[in-house]
Amino acid sequence: MKLTGRDAQAFFRKPDPTRAGILLFGEDAMRVAHRRQETIKALTGPQGEVEMRLTRIPAAELRRDPAMLLDAIKAQGFFPGPRVAFVEEANDGLTATLQTALEDWRAGDAQIIVTAGQLAAKSRLRKLFETHRNALSIGIYSEPPGRDEIEAALRKAGLEQVDRAAWDALEALARALEPGDFRQVLEKVSLYKLDDPAPLTPDEVLACAPASIEAELDDILHVVAEGRSAEIGPLMQRLSGQGVNPVTLLIMAMRHFRVLYTLASAQGGPQTAVQRLRPPLFGPRRDRMLRQAQGWSADGLERALGMLMDTDLSIRSAGQRAPAMALVERGFVRLAWLANRG
Repeated sequence: MKLTGRDAQAFFRKPDPTRAGILLFGEDAMRVAHRRQETIKALTGPQGEVEMRLTRIPAAELRRDPAMLLDAIKAQGFFPGPRVAFVEEANDGLTATLQTALEDWRAGDAQIIVTAGQLAAKSRLRKLFETHRNALSIGIYSEPPGRDEIEAALRKAGLEQVDRAAWDALEALARALEPGDFRQVLEKVSLYKLDDPAPLTPDEVLACAPASIEAELDDILHVVAEGRSAEIGPLMQRLSGQGVNPVTLLIMAMRHFRVLYTLASAQGGPQTAVQRLRPPLFGPRRDRMLRQAQGWSADGLERALGMLMDTDLSIRSAGQRAPAMALVERGFVRLAWLANRG
């Protein structure tokens, strides 16, 4: 079975212990690893690895000795509790071995967790897990966490009271940071608010954020929308040096320009439309985006969104050899040129 969207998020919060196998795959190894860690911890508990209820099997070793997996799922440990056999960096070459293990799996055996890189829709490994009666396949994509996911992370960190402006700050950071870095921000926030019953504020969020990254992410989006092409190169170099994912940066740009389009195309003009935006805009950012929307036509913003979509398709193209960050920078320069045309 294939899980996507909310079904996948619900599974990560509470994995099904009756499933024989789970395949997690995606091009971003950090995101896949984060989801794998989350899933294994939820299945085995915090002491699973210490109590030797987790068996790690690198794909290269499994190819040399296919019986390793069957031995791992059938073995009985010294400690009671659920067990997991984790196969790392699998590919289509292991499909037959994994199929045998899934067919031989019985209730009480160790669950099989498999991670892989990006897999095409026709991948034999994907099809095995998607069509098996008792296995799951979940693609992990380079998209920022949604509101439900952030809420779950906040609850896990012990944070229940969050004001609306703080939500906006958290969502901006979630879009900008890698999952591991965002998780560290939440941990810092939870420590910062320890024994403090007052609602979380945006200033407290920013105090726990990595230095300067949010400001520079906002800067690059504003620079592009305002047509200041000469400033794009230096900002992109700094963001690249900080490890910002180019796909994440592109997603943020699409959201920024969709907001501008909503403002510019609304009946009654941007000043009326900005009151109805969800999530809302606040403070200097609100005023700046209003000015940007007033400087663009709705047609120009439609072309801008089309150019961003073209850049996204180029990055995701299997035959693309140019560096992704270079393609994003080129797309931003083109957008700045379009902004100057009015």
